[in-house]
Amino acid sequence: MPRIEKDSMGDVEVPDHAYWGAQTQRAVENFPISGFRVDRSLIWALGTLKGAAAEVNHRLGTLEPGMMEAIRDAAAEVASGDHDDHFPVDVFQTGSGTSSNMNTNEVLANRASQILGHDLGGKAVHPNDHVNAGQSSNDVFPSAIHLATYAQLRRRLVPALEELASALEAKADEFAGVVKVGRTHLMDATPVFLGQEFGGWAAQVRYGVERIEATYPRVAELPLGGTAVGTGLNAPEGFAASVIELIREREGDLEHLAEARNHFEAQGARDGLVEASGSLRTIAVSLTKIANDIRWLGSGPRTGIGEIRLPELQPGSSIMPGKVNPVAAEALAQVCAQVVGNDAAVAFGGAAGNLELNVMMPVMARNLLESIALIAGASETFTRTCVNGIEADVEVCRRHAELSLPIVTALVPVIGYDTCAEVSKEAMRTGRTLREVVLERGLVAEEELDRVLDVDAMARGGIVGF
Repeated sequence: MPRIEKDSMGDVEVPDHAYWGAQTQRAVENFPISGFRVDRSLIWALGTLKGAAAEVNHRLGTLEPGMMEAIRDAAAEVASGDHDDHFPVDVFQTGSGTSSNMNTNEVLANRASQILGHDLGGKAVHPNDHVNAGQSSNDVFPSAIHLATYAQLRRRLVPALEELASALEAKADEFAGVVKVGRTHLMDATPVFLGQEFGGWAAQVRYGVERIEATYPRVAELPLGGTAVGTGLNAPEGFAASVIELIREREGDLEHLAEARNHFEAQGARDGLVEASGSLRTIAVSLTKIANDIRWLGSGPRTGIGEIRLPELQPGSSIMPGKVNPVAAEALAQVCAQVVGNDAAVAFGGAAGNLELNVMMPVMARNLLESIALIAGASETFTRTCVNGIEADVEVCRRHAELSLPIVTALVPVIGYDTCAEVSKEAMRTGRTLREVVLERGLVAEEELDRVLDVDAMARGGIVGF
C-alpha cells in the first residue's frame, strides 16, 4: 500500500518502502523521459554536501545534536551508494536540478527520521527546514556537479591517462632504435624511429593531463552560499566556507575546493564546466589520432603497412576465417566520437544561462560526467588490451625506410635539389632503388653514398650530406 505524503501542492501517493517523498514522486510522474538517472558520482556529491551542511548547521545552532547526527549518518549512506535505488528522478527534469536536490532532501529526511525511530513520511526531520537549511537547489545542485566533476577528473580520469602515457613511454623506449619511414599526407617521407612516434603520442596524453589540471581552480569553485539568486539570502554568514572547508579536510585530495569568488557568475553561468568539457574534447581528439595511427601502422598484416603487430583479441569476421581486427583502437575511437558529441551538448547548455540561473544543469552534468567515465574506461582498456602488447616488426620498418624515395633528401646538400628530384623520379619510374640510380649516374662515390643514405642517421636528424 502506498503512503500519503504532502507538499505545498497537496497530497501525493508514495510507494510505502520509498525514502523519497512527494516532490520526488511528482518528478517521477512528470518526467518519464529517458530512463537515465543522475550519475552515481553526482549522488555521492549531493550526499557529501548535505552531510557537511548538517554538521555546520549544528555548529551554527540550526540543528540539535541528535538530528544533525541522523542527517549526517543518512548522508554518509547516500554518499556510499547504499540508497541509489531511492533516486529515481530522470536526468531530463527541471533545469535547475531542483527535483534531484529535493530527492536528496527527502531521502535524507526520511532516512534520518527512521534512524531517530520515527515513521517514513512523518517529517520528524523536515526535508526543507532541516536537511536543506541554509541552502537552495540553485546553489546546491551546481555545487554538487562541480564537486563530482572535480573528484572524477582527479581520481578517475587523470590516473587512467597517466597510466596510458606511461605505457606509451615504455614502448617509446622499447622501440627507440627501430628505424622506419616517416609519413606526411599518408605518403612516404624521411625516416624516423618508431620510438619517436610513440613518444609523440605519449606527449599528447601528458599534455591532456595538463589541460585537465589547468581547469581545477574553476571547476572546484562551488556556488554554495549563493542560495536562490546569488545574494546568499537565508544562508548564515560563513556557512558555505565552513561546509567547503569540512569537505576539503575530509576528502584530503581535493585541495582546490573553494567558495565561488563571485556568486552571480557562479549562479548564472557554468563556464567552469564548459571549460572542463573542452579539455575532454581536446583529449578525445588526441586519442582519436593515436588510435587511428596505431590502426594504420598495424594494418595488413600482409597488404597493409604492417610495421607493428597488435595483440589479437577476438575473431574479426563472421565470414572470413582467421581475420583479426584492431578492435581496441576502434572502441577508443568510438568513445572519442561520443565525447565530442557530449561536449557539444555541454557547450549548448552552458550558453543557456539566463540572468541569475542556468537551467540546463542536469543535461550538462550527464554529458560531462559520462565523458569523464568514458575516456577513463577506454584509456584503461586500450592500455591493457592494446598498447602493452604492441610489438614492432623491425625488418618491415627498416625495409620501408630504405625503400622510401624521400630519403634522397639527405643528398640535397651533396648534389642539389633539382638533381635529387630527377633521381627520385627515375627511381620511381624504373622501379630501381635510389642507390642504383645515383651510382649509375656517377653522382656520388659508393662509400660516400652509403654514409649519406644511412637511414638511422637521418632519423637522428641533422645534416648527413656533409
